[in-house]
Amino acid sequence: MPKDLRLDDTDRRIVTLLAQDGRMSNAALAEACGIAQSTCLTRLRALRDNGVIRGFHAEVDLAALGYALQALVSVRLAGHGRDHIDQFRALATALPGVLAVYHVTGQTDYLLHVAVPDADALRDFVLDHLVSRASIAHAETSLIFEHIRGVGITTP
Repeated sequence: MPKDLRLDDTDRRIVTLLAQDGRMSNAALAEACGIAQSTCLTRLRALRDNGVIRGFHAEVDLAALGYALQALVSVRLAGHGRDHIDQFRALATALPGVLAVYHVTGQTDYLLHVAVPDADALRDFVLDHLVSRASIAHAETSLIFEHIRGVGITTP
């Protein structure tokens, strides 16, 4: 998103409502914002075109799809140059079961949120895809007992 993009209260309301319900119809969105449907659609297109709204996603029950175990895998890279980071980003985002990749500060360089069928699959993921690589100095796994979504964003 361009840094000089200014969102007014209506744009912020549209973003907030869609963050709460990405399937909200244009008619309902326009009514909730107190604007015409055509105006709402124009604003929504502009928000997408300017990168404010990057996509709409379904929240999926991973266990129902056979991915009963989720974990956060902390990864420390062996090297910290731009090339090491770029290579790891490309690797991590292409690995099966990776839901999200977070580049963080501290003793850990990355956190990978992964979903796998079971503990054996998690072990295989860590051994086969991470610690077997010379570019990865350390990996540590934390099981996720429960994943609860917060209220989400509210625009200022």
